[in-house]
Amino acid sequence: MDEETISYIIRPILTEETHLLRDFLYEAIYVPPGVEPPAKEVVDIPELKLYIDNFGKRIDDICLVAECCGKVAGAVWARIMNDYGHIDDRTPSVAISLHKEYRNRGIGTRLMKEIIELLTVKKYGKVSLSVQKSNYAVGMYLNLGFEIEKETDEEYVMVKVLA
Repeated sequence: MDEETISYIIRPILTEETHLLRDFLYEAIYVPPGVEPPAKEVVDIPELKLYIDNFGKRIDDICLVAECCGKVAGAVWARIMNDYGHIDDRTPSVAISLHKEYRNRGIGTRLMKEIIELLTVKKYGKVSLSVQKSNYAVGMYLNLGFEIEKETDEEYVMVKVLA
C-alpha cells in the first residue's frame, strides 16, 4: 500500500467509536527503536488517561478519524487539558496516531491539516502538542507550521498559531 493507492476518508469520530482512543493513545506513545514498548495499561496512568477520559463530554473535545476499508486507521484529537503540551487554559492540545501499517503514507499529515482547519474555524488562537525530540513526526509538525515553544532534554512542546 502506498499513498497513491490507499483509499481513506477523514471524518468526525462517532460516539460509539470513542473507546478506540484508548488504543490510539497507546499507539501515540513514541517507542525508540530497540526499546521495549510499555504495557498497554500505561494509558491508565493519570498523565495519559486525561487525553481520553470521558472524551466527547467536554465542549472543546474534537476528534477526527481516518477510515480505510471500513476500519478506523488513525485518529487526531484535541482538548483543553493540563497535559505534556499544555501552554494555557484556552489552547487545545492535540494528539495523533495511526496504526503502524498506515504510517508514512500522508494520512497523518492530512489528519493534522484537517484538525488545524477545524480548530481555526472554531476560533481557537493556537494549538499545542508535545513530542519526543527523536520522533520522526517532529518534521511533519515543523512542516505544518508548528514552532518549538519549550524544550526539555527529551521533548519539545510545539505551538502553531492559527489564522
